[in-house]
Parts: sequence; structure tokens; C-alpha cells
Amino acid sequence: MESVEHPVDIPSIPFAQRPIIILGAGIIGCATARQLLRNGFPVVLVAEYLPGDQNLFYASAWAGAAWHAAGGIRPEYRYYQAITHRHLLKMAQEDPESGVCIVDTREYLEDPPTDNSAIWGKTVVSKFRALKPGEYPTNFVCGWAYNTLVTDPTRHMPYLGKQINALGGQFIRKRVESLQELYDMFPDSCIFVNASGIGSKTLSDVRDEKCFPERGQNVFFRTNNCHTMYFRNGKEYTYVIPRPLSNGVVLGGVKQIDNLSPDVDMDVARDEIARAHRLAPEIVPEHPPEDSLHHIIGIRPSRQGGFRLDSEKVGSRIVLSAYGFGGGGYAFSYGVADTLVKMVETAERENVILS
Repeated sequence: MESVEHPVDIPSIPFAQRPIIILGAGIIGCATARQLLRNGFPVVLVAEYLPGDQNLFYASAWAGAAWHAAGGIRPEYRYYQAITHRHLLKMAQEDPESGVCIVDTREYLEDPPTDNSAIWGKTVVSKFRALKPGEYPTNFVCGWAYNTLVTDPTRHMPYLGKQINALGGQFIRKRVESLQELYDMFPDSCIFVNASGIGSKTLSDVRDEKCFPERGQNVFFRTNNCHTMYFRNGKEYTYVIPRPLSNGVVLGGVKQIDNLSPDVDMDVARDEIARAHRLAPEIVPEHPPEDSLHHIIGIRPSRQGGFRLDSEKVGSRIVLSAYGFGGGGYAFSYGVADTLVKMVETAERENVILS
């Protein structure tokens, strides 16, 4: 019998074998790649900066990277942070190479906590307790003690790079000017993740005007007294973030909108040291030796109204957007990655279970 060919609308490459393309290789892009690869999806990351780079605009290399519950956020955003804590805790307990450590924390508040404050974090962190009067300075109204997680970016980003390579992921160093450029590079792929951070402001087919650069400048102070985090919540926003694996603490913070200067502002540095000394005098002396100090500068990828995390259909492709995390990239990273994986799995299900 003569066979008759009937045209069928079935792609030559099965859905689950088409690479997921991620634009951006900061903490959001790399955490997402790791989760996708662990779930069996092939992944290619395309980025101007890659793990191990130290460019001013590669914010993931310079972050304070402490897990701290954010106040004033929606319940689902709290859950992203909770998922991140779960992943980071496992790394801290099982994989020293990850650069994640458990540290004791003291948080002091200038005003009583509101219903939507960071107090929700007590449902996630270990050993949470309210401090008693006398356990915190008298210029604060209350304080909390708990264990939390700090991540050393100088170790964590190279660690993620190694993990992604070991799981079969690929990195391509390339600056692209549009998402269309990616579509042309990978015509067989149908899912693209835009984790380009501040790049989403200039991509010609995104042009997100809500995105803006926010300069951060911190002081790294070398000391062996680096196992307790201090956090001041209020008008004089200040933190002392331990780096146990690097024998030091990070002193901050400051946010400078639309400032792209790579030069150290010594007035900012002196102010950060003074604030850190007032907050934790047992760790930070009033005048630390000059040779114990190092300055850290990075441009955070911030966004008015908060980060963007969504999925949209663009022609035959699905574009997932995950950018605009400002200084919260590490605190949200693995929770956002889990959400993006679920979006990819939803697309896979809809592709496989044809109507």
C-alpha cells in the first residue's frame, strides 16, 4: 500500500530537549539555571558578565548577601524568601564550598514593629527570641536575636558556575542588545528567561523605564571577630555582615540612585565605619587600621515598585522575566528560581498534553 504523508504540527526537537535560554548570569540567572538543570532541563546562559567576574555592574559579585526578612512585602514574596532560606541552609550544612554560613544575629529597632514588618522572619529563622531590656542599647525600643545565613559572593558565584558546568549547562559570554537577538541565536528554543538586571532598561524590545541603577559602597574590615551579624532597622540604616570564610565583616550601607561612579567616596566610607562602630563597638573600633580596610563598590539593579517576575507569550515563545531585585537578589534568589522552574514545567505540561 502506498503511504500518504500527512503534515503534522510536531516540532523536530521535543520540548524537554530544547535549551532554556537565560539572559544574565548574576545570582538570579545562575540560581535558576542550577534549579532547571537539576530538574533535567538543558540550559544555556548568555551574559556580558559571568561568575568570577568583578565588574562594577556585576552586582552579584559585590552584594552584602545576608538573608534578612524584608518588611513591607506581599505574602508570596515572603514565601520566596522562605524557600531561599531553605536552600541556603542546606548548603551551609552540607557544602562549605558554597560560601554560605550560619551566623548569630542581633537586630535593633528604632520604632516598634508594625504588622507588615520584618517580624514575619521569625517563622523561618532558627533560635528567634525577643531581646530583654538591657540586652540592647537604650536608644532602641526593642531588639531580636536569631540565627540567619550569610553568603560570601566571592565564593558562591564561582561555586554556582562550577555546579552549572558540572550539570551540563553552558555559558556564552556575549552582550546582546535585544531579546530578539537571543531568539535569532537559538531558533529551536521556545522558553527564554530575562534575568538581565539593569540590562532590562536598555534592551531595545524591553525598555523597562522603571529600572534604575543604585550604587552601593561598603567597607570590608578584616577581623577574626566575624561570626555575629548586626542590623539596625530605622533612620540610621546600618549593617555589619560577617564573612567568616574571608575573616572579616562588611560594613554598610548606602544607596545612591543613578550614581555610576567607580571611585571610592571616602566621606561615605568614614560614615559607614562610624555607624558600624556605634552599632557594634565590640567588633568595629572607632578608628580601624587603614591596612585592615578594603572598599567594595557595585551597581545594584533596582526597579521602581519592586522586582518583576512574570511569564508572557511572545509569538511562539514564552518569555519569563525576573529582574529588578536591587539589594535583595540573594535573599530572594532560590525562591524566585523555584518559581521560574514551575513556570517552565507549566509550559512543558501544556506542550505535552495537547488538546
